[in-house]
Amino acid sequence: MNYKSMITQKAQELFELYPIYKEVYVTAESLTAGLIGASIVEIPGSSAYFDRGFITYSNEAKMECLGVSEDTLKSYGAVSEQTVVQMATGALLKSSLGTMSVAVSGIAGPDGATKTKRVGTVWMAVKHKDKAAYTKCFIFDGNREEVREQTVYQALCALVNLTKGLAPF
Repeated sequence: MNYKSMITQKAQELFELYPIYKEVYVTAESLTAGLIGASIVEIPGSSAYFDRGFITYSNEAKMECLGVSEDTLKSYGAVSEQTVVQMATGALLKSSLGTMSVAVSGIAGPDGATKTKRVGTVWMAVKHKDKAAYTKCFIFDGNREEVREQTVYQALCALVNLTKGLAPF
């Protein structure tokens, strides 16, 4: 699949939704290391609806930048529902302008897999300010680049859907 063009289409859709819904987005990214935010800002005019992105690749960054609990990381790991919820929440708390966040943490490969989490496992959370987060665990196939592209695409789909008032996943 050509995820690059699909990603651009979804980023364009966020641009088109802004005049209607006035949402301002914040990203909290681990395995994608800023690709979600970069995809959003590829569209001219995105400064109106993209506030900031947090690249929190290490556990230390997740704790320092987003307030992810050390207990959560020890108990559930970085690639977990609990961690991405705290990442999404922390991103909104650190942004005075943001109204909606997306957070991702996963295993892009080729290594990093565990007995319970294979390469391609990605947890995602999307959250509207002052509302509960929606979460989903994806199992993507493909190489490192393909896993990351699929993650970016699904993150943008989730933001578009939540912006429209639909279930994100």
